[in-house]
Amino acid sequence: MLLQKEVVQLTSQLNHLEMSFSFKHIEDKDDLVVLYTGLPNRKIFLSVFNLLKNIDKNYYLGWNVTCVSDIDQLFLTLLKLRQNPPHKDLALRFNCSSATVTNIFVTWLHLLHEIICCTLMKSVPSRHKNEACLPNCFSVFPNARMVIDCTEIYSEIPHSLKNKRDTYSHYKHRNTLKGLVGVAPNGVITYISPLYPGSTSDKKVVQHSGILNIFEPGDLILADKGFLITDILPAGVSLNIPPFLCQPQFTPHQIIQTRNIARARIHVERAIRRCKAYKILHLIPQNLMPLATKIWQVCGGLTNFQFPLIKEVETYYQDKSEDI
Repeated sequence: MLLQKEVVQLTSQLNHLEMSFSFKHIEDKDDLVVLYTGLPNRKIFLSVFNLLKNIDKNYYLGWNVTCVSDIDQLFLTLLKLRQNPPHKDLALRFNCSSATVTNIFVTWLHLLHEIICCTLMKSVPSRHKNEACLPNCFSVFPNARMVIDCTEIYSEIPHSLKNKRDTYSHYKHRNTLKGLVGVAPNGVITYISPLYPGSTSDKKVVQHSGILNIFEPGDLILADKGFLITDILPAGVSLNIPPFLCQPQFTPHQIIQTRNIARARIHVERAIRRCKAYKILHLIPQNLMPLATKIWQVCGGLTNFQFPLIKEVETYYQDKSEDI
């Protein structure tokens, strides 16, 4: 009788697993791994999972999740970030309750943030490390440490009048949140700021975020002409932005300078585009506002697990691996 009861329980558990959406259903198809997680393939997904699997989890709602395996909890979280399906949809797919989806997502978001943003991205590569894989487009900027730019993310209209005013962007004509991204010359995101109200100026974001504490004498920052931050730079740190048109037309030297900066800056624009491929960043609802910065930073950090932005860098690493 006891054995029969155990068989029934195991059969029920097996049926539960077979009915659930799972990473095993897509792991052998790279295009589906990219679609659902933003990661290139099964190998990279498992690398991320291995970084997290042995960490003690303090579940957000105070109770452990046992009906979804750990690997599928990560899968669910990445799926939420990448495609942003409603929690009811995820609950149906993974054969669990909406409360369980919330418990999983918030818990694993914190884990991803702790490992990727607070550990892997804790230190920013020095200028000398950047020189080891400097793309050709940075040959005129050999001392470049970082390319920076701000971007805005749409948010739901806040309830409070003050927050409505603070988050209203005159550039986007909508309520937004603003974040700063810093990219190394090789295309890797090395800095992601917290999110600020959309009306915050680029200069205030730079000043408040603490990014300037990273730089050392001799470092060069590349930015767009909107970053008028020369007066707040640390001693010995220089800024290169496109020249302003103060005459009827640019001089030949200014044209070359503008082109060189544009060639280098395109990589931060591409990096931001990769971040915004995570659909959860298309519109931050009010209920996710307390998690907005972590969501933004995790999405940015996850792009570093994708294939290199710059083909020159990819070729460099391939050549290095052949030399080993």
